[in-house]
Amino acid sequence: MSNWLVTGISRGFGKQLSEELLKNGHHVAGTTRNGLSDLRHANLTVFKLDVTNPEDVHAAVLDIIETVGPIDVVVNNAGFGMVGAVEEVSPDEARHVLATNVFGTLNVIQAVLPSLRDQRSGLIINFSSVGGMAGSAGFGIYNATKFAVEGMSEALALEVKPFGIGVMIVEPGYFRTEFLSSQSMSKAERVIEDYAPTAGVTRANVGSRDGSQPGDPAKAVRVIIAAAESGAPPLRLPLGADAFARIDEKIAKVQSDMAAWREWATATSFEP
Repeated sequence: MSNWLVTGISRGFGKQLSEELLKNGHHVAGTTRNGLSDLRHANLTVFKLDVTNPEDVHAAVLDIIETVGPIDVVVNNAGFGMVGAVEEVSPDEARHVLATNVFGTLNVIQAVLPSLRDQRSGLIINFSSVGGMAGSAGFGIYNATKFAVEGMSEALALEVKPFGIGVMIVEPGYFRTEFLSSQSMSKAERVIEDYAPTAGVTRANVGSRDGSQPGDPAKAVRVIIAAAESGAPPLRLPLGADAFARIDEKIAKVQSDMAAWREWATATSFEP
């Protein structure tokens, strides 16, 4: 069985994934901000970790390897959401979500790569979102963090492939986790009434949708594990029919824009 490092196992996908992994006989090194978890299993070891602190991350990864052995799969799951129009989100609020969603992911990647390169194997799974492929009103800063994770992951996949290390981006749609709860979703303090018909609708509805999302996280984590163990994990793994629909719509829009302007926009080279 494999050793999995999963960040953010206190709730949501991190907790659900850890439960399924343990059920399947894997060993899980799970992290939480306070080092506590209500999960109990002989193959689970919980570590205290603030992913935004690079020194702590490097120290924790060394501790994890010393305690449970070489890491086979790394899951960057820790993160939270931000609701508000782009104009409404303050720089400090934006930095806070970037620190966890982007720099936290980067810190873990940089901490685990030396050991993965040494062993010439491993898989890095970075949680993005359908919001990492398609923007939506009211989620602009959150979209920005997940677009960043997607771009970083694409480049990382090319860089680590020669070492036998894989990269997989997970892009869930709406699943019935705690992601839309106040514990996982922050709202911009500033409210601009002009955005009431767009970002304001998202702000008003986000809490009420918690608990009624169409996706079953228990089924989703089985797909993630199956993809990870398939021998050929995809670079991108959308999850949920809603995620596929939104990504299909995004691709169609991009193709439409390209077709409309291709002739003019490609005729931009110097004349021979």
